[in-house]
Amino acid sequence: MILWLTGVFLFLSNGAHAGKIRKRKIRKLFKHSLIVKDHFTGFALYDLDAQKTIYELNADKYFTPASNTKLFTFYTCLKMLGDSIPALKYIIRHDSLIFWGTGDPSFLHSALKGVNGFNLLKNSDKKLFFSSGQYQNDFYRTGWAWDDYNDYYQAEITELPIEDNVAVLFADKSGALQITPSGLKEYLKCDSSYKPASFKVQREFLNNSFIYPAMQIPANYRKEIPWKTSTALTLSLLQDTLKKEIAEIHLPLSDDVKTIFDANADTVYKRMLQPSDNFIAEQLLLVCSAVKFKTLNADSVIAYSKAHYLNDLPDVPQWVDGSGLSRFNLFTPRSIVMLLCKISDEMKNDNLLHSLLPAGGVAGTIKSAYKTDNGQPFVWAKTGSLSNNHNQSGYLITRKGKRLAFSFMNNNFTRPARQIRDEMVRIITYIHDNF
Repeated sequence: MILWLTGVFLFLSNGAHAGKIRKRKIRKLFKHSLIVKDHFTGFALYDLDAQKTIYELNADKYFTPASNTKLFTFYTCLKMLGDSIPALKYIIRHDSLIFWGTGDPSFLHSALKGVNGFNLLKNSDKKLFFSSGQYQNDFYRTGWAWDDYNDYYQAEITELPIEDNVAVLFADKSGALQITPSGLKEYLKCDSSYKPASFKVQREFLNNSFIYPAMQIPANYRKEIPWKTSTALTLSLLQDTLKKEIAEIHLPLSDDVKTIFDANADTVYKRMLQPSDNFIAEQLLLVCSAVKFKTLNADSVIAYSKAHYLNDLPDVPQWVDGSGLSRFNLFTPRSIVMLLCKISDEMKNDNLLHSLLPAGGVAGTIKSAYKTDNGQPFVWAKTGSLSNNHNQSGYLITRKGKRLAFSFMNNNFTRPARQIRDEMVRIITYIHDNF
């Protein structure tokens, strides 16, 4: 009997010791990492099945999340939207079809191909009227870098986006420079006084003059540049595509308004999360507003989500945009981990959830970062990058089958971001291999 009790005691002691070793080994990884010690690093690791925290480092401190912000947008959409994205709201009055924008990013999107709203307008035999004025925010969100206006990832926000709100410039087979949508051709101009070091197209900040230099266009040249949005331009481009006239009016939403839906919601979320599409993230907040309120106001959606869906997070999030382009966003690692738990509980389907996120070694922004385990990914995580900031937050399955959630945040480093990424991958891979 004494020997049996001694054995039980040793077994329990070893088990407890093993639990401590796990935490100690992770702590040791961070302690001896020269890379994560030279800047501000936060980390939180959580066991989804045991529902307990495994390890934290600065997990209660606020970090600039960059595109980890899209996880907050994603969860809010899960709570507010159905299985499809509303494209337009409309009513038919006598010989007229009056429609309102919902902010739908899939409307004639280059990849999402939302065409139901478009086909409603195309196939209607009514006179078309667009009722504008629903959008209540600025074309950029608070804290965005205005000098990034010429870059593809910072498209302007509108109530009725069309074709990603981005112009595509490319060299055709003859070597001539072309632009799509075709309705923008009148704004494309060669300027002999514009002399960049190499061929470059530059849009004027306040208008849609796309200027290019008088030099040879590189073969296979392709560039995406956001256009300067306006209701007039949106309607001009839409009319050019529809081959129909559309008049602008200003009417409040009526009580008997109907809604037509475009793309499958999961398809849109996947497109937002895997390549980290800022345009889709921002527009989705407007879609949430269109569903919940009678206006398009991202601030109202964020405030509502914080009050009703995120009021149990350990630390109050400072959340200002949908995409994470703003440096005014501030979240803590432990709050992001709790958000990941809430997302998992809301979806109730790990396979579907993992399919929407970047998958290590397989898809999205971490495709080239991780290796797979016998051809299978073991980490699904949203990245977040701005200058001097690089983060990953998501889910991890260990070789022993443990389901973990983590948030790994790095702010204010000066070394190359690739070194930060590689160190995160090394630590996450070690946890996968040894737990």
